[in-house]
Amino acid sequence: MEVKMIDVGIEKEKTDELIEVVGRESLIAEKEADAAAVQQAETEKMTEAAKAQKAACDAELADAVPAMERAQEAVNCLDITKIQELKALGSPPEQAKQVSFAVMILKDGVMKNHNWANAQKMMKDPKRFIEDIVAFDGDNIDEKRLEALKPMLAQDWFNFEVMKGKSVAAAYLCSWIVNIVTYNTIFKKVKPLKDAADEAQATADAKSEELKVVIEKVRVINEQVDALKQKLAEAEANKKRVEDEAQQLQDQLSLANRLVNGLADENVRWNTNVGTLGGERVTMIGDALISAAFVSYIGPFSYTFRDNLWKHVWLDDIIERKIPYTNGVDPLGVLATPSE
Repeated sequence: MEVKMIDVGIEKEKTDELIEVVGRESLIAEKEADAAAVQQAETEKMTEAAKAQKAACDAELADAVPAMERAQEAVNCLDITKIQELKALGSPPEQAKQVSFAVMILKDGVMKNHNWANAQKMMKDPKRFIEDIVAFDGDNIDEKRLEALKPMLAQDWFNFEVMKGKSVAAAYLCSWIVNIVTYNTIFKKVKPLKDAADEAQATADAKSEELKVVIEKVRVINEQVDALKQKLAEAEANKKRVEDEAQQLQDQLSLANRLVNGLADENVRWNTNVGTLGGERVTMIGDALISAAFVSYIGPFSYTFRDNLWKHVWLDDIIERKIPYTNGVDPLGVLATPSE
């Protein structure tokens, strides 16, 4: 029993230690989860703000998209044959020359020496010329080029419909210039909003990455807490098992003690009975003799006569004859118990 109680103490100590660890780790997990929740709320707020800014930017840029698409469409309509045809003209229409000069300004930033020979030189490799126009950065056009183009763009003939009667290639180049400049004008107006939206999105993305790290940290801590809780449950179950075994042993010990104590009392009683029976084996001769005579000879007589006869005549005779008897013997007590 002492060994089992030692086991109970050990298991209780282990369980108490685990309870302390689980409580401490659970508190840490709770704090981390609260911090993650706050950070998640902030991140979601920033993400929503970034989405709103992007939506506003997209709405502003929506006006620029058709212009960019028209510019792209004009470029797509250009091919090597059309450029070769334009370049091969010995004396092209003046408006076609002006369109080529506008291309020199916009594409290459050439602000002087605008003549047909230089324009032809620009188009000497039609394939590369078209590739340069396709790759042109419509977002970033410096103001110097745009200012130089303004007088040409203000001409009533500087449009696709008029120019297509002069030269198909010049008409598509004219359309590209008009639309790419229109797109750039809108884009520059919207660019601060776009930059702010991009910055907000970048910040939101960075916060999202930070949040992922925090959430992963919380997940790992929660897994550790769950593992500790599992260990605690096992320890509590083991503790209960040992306590139940100890209680069972205690109950058995208690029953054993009760049995031993009961048997000890019986031992005293048995020893007393043995002693009594030992004496009765000697005195039973006289006791039986008086009781038999009492039943056989004096039953019909009165109580006074009977009492005097056995107490003073028969009992004296037994004493005189030295027959063993029980001191204070009563024939009625020998013949029956008080209840009988």
